Amino acid sequence: MKLNEIKDNDGASKDRIRVGRGIGSGKGKTGGRGVKGQKARSGVAINGFEGGQMPIYRRLPKRGFNNIFASEFVTVSLGRIQAAVDAGKLDASVSIDAAALKAAGVIRRVKDGVRVLADGELKAKVSLEVIGASKAAVEKIEKAGGSIKLLGATESAE
Repeated sequence: MKLNEIKDNDGASKDRIRVGRGIGSGKGKTGGRGVKGQKARSGVAINGFEGGQMPIYRRLPKRGFNNIFASEFVTVSLGRIQAAVDAGKLDASVSIDAAALKAAGVIRRVKDGVRVLADGELKAKVSLEVIGASKAAVEKIEKAGGSIKLLGATESAE
């Protein structure tokens, strides 16, 4: 092999389409832009423009608002905690907190805290430290012989 014999594999590179280079190219005349008018020109940004008619986003009333101070909790079901204990990813003998749940892969990220919900069955005797829990979840944990410590200011109901 010599330097002048080096080339790309077949199909590795593709020539760019040269628009506006005559009718024989298949992309001549209007260059793939259709026909005349504003959208055939360059520098057009008319998303939501309805030709002078009042746009739909201005015709419809505004609804609701987004509270930027709201806390966002990650929810975990008792069934997921039990599955992690059964798989050996969580140690039921020590206190389980958000960091332990993240390390075990039960939750992906902690956000503002973890809230436990009562979905599924809990057989293991676990001690949890979380921001919140539903009343049904607290009952199920205590029925299984475990304990729950709520780090949040108030206990939230489901």
